Amino acid sequence: MTDLNELSLSEVSDLLEAGEISSVELVEVNLRAIEKTEPVVHAYASVLAEEALEAARAADEEIAASGRRGPLHGLPIGVKDNIYTEGRLTECGSRVMAGFLPDHSATCVVNLERAGAIIIGKTHCHEFAYGVNTPPSRSPWNMDCYPGGSSIGSGVAVTSRSSFGALGTDTGGSIRVPASINNLVGMKASFGRVSIYGVVPVAWSLDHVGPMTRRVKDNALLLAGMAGYDPKDPTSANQPVPDFCADLEAGVAGLRIGIERDYFFYDGVIDEIRESVESVIAEYQRLGAEIVEISLPELEITQDALFTIVLCEGSTWHRKLIREQGDKYDPATRAIVQLGELLPATHYLAAQQARSLYRTALNRAFREQRLDAMLGPTMPIPTAPLDMLNAPRADGYPDTPVGSMCHHTFNANLAGLPALSVPCGITSDGLPFGFQLTGRAFDEALVYRIAYAYEREHDWHERKAEIAGL
Repeated sequence: MTDLNELSLSEVSDLLEAGEISSVELVEVNLRAIEKTEPVVHAYASVLAEEALEAARAADEEIAASGRRGPLHGLPIGVKDNIYTEGRLTECGSRVMAGFLPDHSATCVVNLERAGAIIIGKTHCHEFAYGVNTPPSRSPWNMDCYPGGSSIGSGVAVTSRSSFGALGTDTGGSIRVPASINNLVGMKASFGRVSIYGVVPVAWSLDHVGPMTRRVKDNALLLAGMAGYDPKDPTSANQPVPDFCADLEAGVAGLRIGIERDYFFYDGVIDEIRESVESVIAEYQRLGAEIVEISLPELEITQDALFTIVLCEGSTWHRKLIREQGDKYDPATRAIVQLGELLPATHYLAAQQARSLYRTALNRAFREQRLDAMLGPTMPIPTAPLDMLNAPRADGYPDTPVGSMCHHTFNANLAGLPALSVPCGITSDGLPFGFQLTGRAFDEALVYRIAYAYEREHDWHERKAEIAGL
C-alpha cells in the first residue's frame, strides 16, 4: 500500500470507510511524521499523542459497532493555537497565554469532534495571530523563506505530511497566504459560515476560521464538518450547510469568471506568477467558462480600511491584558496593539464606510456582470526571505514583503465573501504559489466546483517539498 501520509484526507477517509485501515493507523502515521519532521520544521506548539491515540481507539470501536458518523470520523487534524480546545493548551504563540487551558472548546472544534475528527496537535501561530513576530515554524520548501502567517504551523504541518488537514484563521489572508506558500488548498468561507466563538480574535468583524488541505475535495469535507449556525456567536449566519461535494464534478461550462487586472495583475506581481495565472484563465476558457473583464477601482481603498479596522478592534480585546501583562508581549505585537488605541473613532468609522463602499461595488459587479466567481493570483510573490520580512522592497514598491503578500487577499475579508487559494505553479526557485477564487456569499460549493475543474486537470497538488536534512 502507498505510504498513508502521501494520501489525501478524502483518500484515507475512503479507506477507513472500506475497512482497509484503522483510525489508530492514521494517528500513528501522523505521529511518526511529526517525530521525523518537527525537529526541522516546528509546525506544532503542542502534540496530543496519547489523547489522539485514545480517541482513535474509541473511533475504531465505534466504527466497528455502528459505522462511521461521516467522512471525518476517525481522521486526525491539526488546530491552530489561537482556537480554544477544552483542557488542552491554547497559548496563541504568546507568553501572555502561557499554560492557558480553556474550560470549553471553540464551536468549530466542537463541531469537528462531534463529526468524529481527532485533534492530533495545536499548530504554531504568530503571537495572537497578528503576523508581526517570527514563530519557530519553517518552510519545508525553503528553510530560509517565510512559510506564511499567521496560520503558519497549520500550513507547515499539512505540507510536511504530519497532518491530513488543519484549521487556520484568516483576518486578512492568514489561511490563503500560507496555503499558497505551502502548495495547499485554503478556504476563507463566507463571513458567518463558520462560528468564531472560542477563537481569540484579531478583529471580530473580519475574522474567519477555515480549512487547509492538500486537495479541493478534502477542503470541502473539512469545511462541512466545522460549519453551521451558532447562537453563541453574534456574527454567525443562520444559513443551511450544503453538501459542498455534491456538484464537485459538474465542470465550469457556462460559468462566468471575472478578471480585475488593474489591481490583481499590477506591476508588483512577478512574471512567473502572472504567466501561470494567465494560463489558469486560458484553461478555464478551454473548459467552457466565459471570462469577463471587470474594473473595480474601489479595491484601492481596501488595504487602509482593513488595517484601520484590525488596529481598532484588536486593541479593544487586548486593552486589559496589555495593561496587566504588557511586558510579556513581543515588542512588535505590543506596538501594534498600542497603536490601535491611538486611532480616533472617526478613523474607525471612516474605515467602515470605505468597507461598505467597496462591498457595494463588488456585489454590484457580481450582479451586473452575472459573475459566478472572480479569479486572480493569491499573492503577488511566492514568499519572501525571512531576513527581509519587514524590509522595504528593492524594486521601489511602497510596501514591505509582508504587506505585499496580503495585497490580494484582505479585500475578501472586507466583503465577507468566500475566497479559496488553489495550487497552480512552482517557480524556477522551487517555491509554490496559487490562484485565488472569490465567490458569491454562501456559495462555497460553486467555488469548490470551479477549483476542482482546474485541479483534476493538473498535478500541482501532488508536488511535495523535499525537507532539507531528512
